[in-house]
Amino acid sequence: MGWYFIRRGAWRRHMACMITALISSLCFLVGYVTYHARVGEKSSGYTGWVAAVYFPMLASHVLLAFVTLPLVILTLVQVFRRRWDRHVWIARWTVPIWLYVSVTGVLVYFMLYKWFPPANVIQAIVPDR
Repeated sequence: MGWYFIRRGAWRRHMACMITALISSLCFLVGYVTYHARVGEKSSGYTGWVAAVYFPMLASHVLLAFVTLPLVILTLVQVFRRRWDRHVWIARWTVPIWLYVSVTGVLVYFMLYKWFPPANVIQAIVPDR
């Protein structure tokens, strides 16, 4: 939505969308790190075609997630400096990478916990099995 609004010149709505995206992403990151620090990693146990899809997607998601944070910070720094040309230039890289990380994160979650949970995840969720 932020991209949509800035393309139409609605910079206040763009700013509101970007602040919302940043805060929700930070909340998610804190929750994710806290959860995995306590529970650990659950993504092993895949084989076959599921592994062939899941692990490359997970690897690209994790690697680009590490790239996203500095890009977001660099994009924000340009806003605070009011360097709109640099903000736009960096945001052209930040937005698609951030969106990819967001979408693949949801897909990784659904593959791991909903669609194809490996035996170790099922055992953690339903210990009687």
